[in-house]
Amino acid sequence: MEPQGPAPRLGPTKQTCSLSSGCMKTLCGPHTVADSTAGKLIGKSPMEDIPESTRIRIVNFMLNSKTAAGDTFHDLVKRGIFETKFPLHKKDKVLEKEWARWTEIFCKQRIGEIRDYFGEKVALYFAWLGWYTYMLVPAAVVGLIVFLSGFSLFSASQISKEICEAHNIFMCPRGDHSGRYQRLSDTCTFAKLTHLFDNEGTVVFAIFMALWATVFLEFWKRQRARVVQKWHLFEWDEDQDEVAIGLASCLDYRDYELPLHRHSFRKSTFIFVLTLLMICFMIGMAHTLVVYRVLASAFFSNSSLPFLVEQVTTAVVVTGALVHYVTIVIMTKVNRIVALKLCSLEEPRTFSEHESKFTIKFFTLQFFAHFSSLIYIAFILGRINGHPGKSVRLAGLWKLEECHLSGCMMDLFVQMAIIMGLKQTLSNCVEYLKPWLTYKCRSKWGSISDDPELGEWQRNYLLNPVNRFSLFDEFMEMMIQYGFTTIFVAAFPLAPLLALFSNLVQIRLDAIKMLKLQRRLVPHKAKDIGTWLKLLETIGVLAVIANGMVIAFTSEFIPRTLYKYRYGPCREAHPAVDCLTGYINHSLSVFHTKDFQYPVKINGSENITECRYRDYRNSQDYNFSEQFWVLLAVRLAFLILFEHVALCIKLVAARFVPDVPQSVKNKVLQDKYKVLDGKYEMPQEKLNGGPRQQCGTGLGPRTPNNFTPTSNTIPKSTEV
Repeated sequence: MEPQGPAPRLGPTKQTCSLSSGCMKTLCGPHTVADSTAGKLIGKSPMEDIPESTRIRIVNFMLNSKTAAGDTFHDLVKRGIFETKFPLHKKDKVLEKEWARWTEIFCKQRIGEIRDYFGEKVALYFAWLGWYTYMLVPAAVVGLIVFLSGFSLFSASQISKEICEAHNIFMCPRGDHSGRYQRLSDTCTFAKLTHLFDNEGTVVFAIFMALWATVFLEFWKRQRARVVQKWHLFEWDEDQDEVAIGLASCLDYRDYELPLHRHSFRKSTFIFVLTLLMICFMIGMAHTLVVYRVLASAFFSNSSLPFLVEQVTTAVVVTGALVHYVTIVIMTKVNRIVALKLCSLEEPRTFSEHESKFTIKFFTLQFFAHFSSLIYIAFILGRINGHPGKSVRLAGLWKLEECHLSGCMMDLFVQMAIIMGLKQTLSNCVEYLKPWLTYKCRSKWGSISDDPELGEWQRNYLLNPVNRFSLFDEFMEMMIQYGFTTIFVAAFPLAPLLALFSNLVQIRLDAIKMLKLQRRLVPHKAKDIGTWLKLLETIGVLAVIANGMVIAFTSEFIPRTLYKYRYGPCREAHPAVDCLTGYINHSLSVFHTKDFQYPVKINGSENITECRYRDYRNSQDYNFSEQFWVLLAVRLAFLILFEHVALCIKLVAARFVPDVPQSVKNKVLQDKYKVLDGKYEMPQEKLNGGPRQQCGTGLGPRTPNNFTPTSNTIPKSTEV
């Protein structure tokens, strides 16, 4: 809504009617109080050259103000005097036929008409969403190429060949309840699938996405500058506009109370501590998911279903992703309440300030809710388990979960695919079906008056109500999706493609919902997307760090490259065999079965003297081997190099692409010149007794070469 700070006082209300009675026009009609008030403010007659969106904003601000008795509209609703307030929809054939239709899914949006109807803030949301969707096309194409390139090596990969032919290599039991050794060749299919997204193209794609994120934001800034300059809002000041609306809504401008800036270090520190505690709680929720995965592993191992016993890790990953999704849905509601409470403690000066603070707090909590499980899988899972015979246990009872036999990239890929797939499909279905079913039910049980005007009000009343979070929720959903599209994209190169398909549906879904299923949003002026742009830039930096860590510590790219040039057959010459020949045997450590703490629980232990596991340890004392420390050093070096290169590319791209096009700068400069030119003209004519001489280099005709300024032709500084 409008500013929430100290507001002007209105006269006492005498209307005690609901929206179903005849006095609704005072609340719903955009052509009533605001027409006369705004007309008096700018010295024009009512209804003359005043946009409808401006009248709605002024009426809305007045209704949010306090009465002379100190009551707010919310207080009057509680007392039953009023029921609700909302602006009326009007028939807009252009938007209904060319925007809010599923058949227009691949067509260009009518941003100008959206701005005229819903205001600049909603129009900028759709302009940004359209630009984001457009820029996803190259990212989706490159990601698909990287993914499909793995098919060319699906059966030709040396690593896959060695795994599929390793019939005599037995992997150590990973859980207390499996009680059996598994042949490495049993993971042949998963090894081939892993190579689809864990190949040499992953590094290139991660760097490409870092550059893409920068180019996307920089070109969006240019696009935004063109749009707001066309709307004459490039130098619009939000604070000044809020004060102007506050004055316009007052019957006497002396009753207006200017909301001043306030800050308390004690209160800020207290809120910061509460935020940290909430973040710790979110991290604790991630640990709860870890406990679930450990217990689920033990449960599935004792299942009577043979499939669950054989595919324990896959079942745990899939069910863990589903549990994580349910946790996200629940914690989203909790995080909203907590963020609102924290913002109310700060007592923001205006609604825009309240929205900015709430956005940062809510997004921070949502980030940990969505990505904590992914962070655990990518960087912690399988790395603190110890080794066979001496495993780390939860509460001293249950052995910690390990990665899939084909590597942790498979676990991360499955987690990303399930969460993002459910997030896009189920969220879109619920987002559309819920308001559609609600509207159908309200329309079925509601009654419409025969009076045309009253009937139109009642039809608008039956639509789904909106609140201050209606547009905020759309932005937040896109921010989380943008995070999934860029963060951990090295493990899931199909993320941009899924986001592209989702956004094509999201644009029309939001359009239909706002125009046909919901009450009309109160228009708001804006010249950018505000705090969301800073969050996008933050996500871009986090994406560089996360993808660098995924490639360095989760992917097999660094171990493969190190083996190829240091330990493999290609380290000295160019042999006839593949450079990765022998990599599997090199990357698996040896464990002697006689060193198990409870050998009687291992089936077939009398026939197997040694088993293998994923790690770099000595076969004598099971301490980390030399290869482990060399590999760790190379991984850290690669991480530092990758992040510096990617961040430098982002910095160069950001500096190379100006935020504002030269055409927009020149247009703004010309507008300033016209303002100053008008101020020069009157004093110049008074001094010279006639039309003034024109001068300048680029904005108008040059002065004659023989023109000599005199004291009479130079205006005083006070006259400019």
